[in-house]
Amino acid sequence: MKIKKILISQPKPTDDRFNELSRRYDVEMVFRPFIKVEGLTAKEFRQQKININDFTAIVFTAKTAIDHFFRLCEEMRITIPDTMKYFCTSEQIANYLQKYIVYRKRKIFFGATGKLDDPQLQASMSRHSKEKFLYAVSDVHSDAGTNVLDNIGLNYTKAVMYRTVSNNFGPDEPFDYDMLIFFSPSGIDSLMKNFPDFNQGEIVIGCLGQATAQAVEAAGLRLDFQAGTAANPSIVNAIEKCIVERNGAPE
Repeated sequence: MKIKKILISQPKPTDDRFNELSRRYDVEMVFRPFIKVEGLTAKEFRQQKININDFTAIVFTAKTAIDHFFRLCEEMRITIPDTMKYFCTSEQIANYLQKYIVYRKRKIFFGATGKLDDPQLQASMSRHSKEKFLYAVSDVHSDAGTNVLDNIGLNYTKAVMYRTVSNNFGPDEPFDYDMLIFFSPSGIDSLMKNFPDFNQGEIVIGCLGQATAQAVEAAGLRLDFQAGTAANPSIVNAIEKCIVERNGAPE
């Protein structure tokens, strides 16, 4: 079966490589997230019995966490003191704080790898181990982050500020794809929720990352390729290899 239409289960990126791939091989690419993020309401957050003003430092691993943290603070009329310390997993996430605070007047620390176990970030946390940390997370999150904070010996509290939910397909929305691309286990969960009788047949399924690959197989589906590996470092390259295999090289 030739590849003519591909569903990319994420918002359309600014990366033009997908468009180039579409033009070069004459395939249609549809960007349609299987999941979406919803913020907790102030009422839901209060049920966790967490008082944000009790904390002197906060850990952010995503821009989404920053958005929902400051949204909740505004809804609950909480003023964040200038003395609050911010620990971010990357410089890009740290710079995003400028949307809400005067960056140069705050104490902000970040790592180089985008992960909580980054040596640079861990060193910064260790130097401020007497602070009381708030760790902003989604309802679905890995225990790896809490393990890192435990190993450093920090006094921290996890605070769920947003949730990942299925982005449901409408009853009249066509599902006529030759290839499906997933980026998280939640995307696989959403596929099975939307289409409980899904029959893969000749549909190609590709993914990014080991956790997503495991979710594909756990759902009883056939994983045709995985990106984020030595053989397929990028999802674009992995898709291209599969298209060439099925459709042949472009003229």
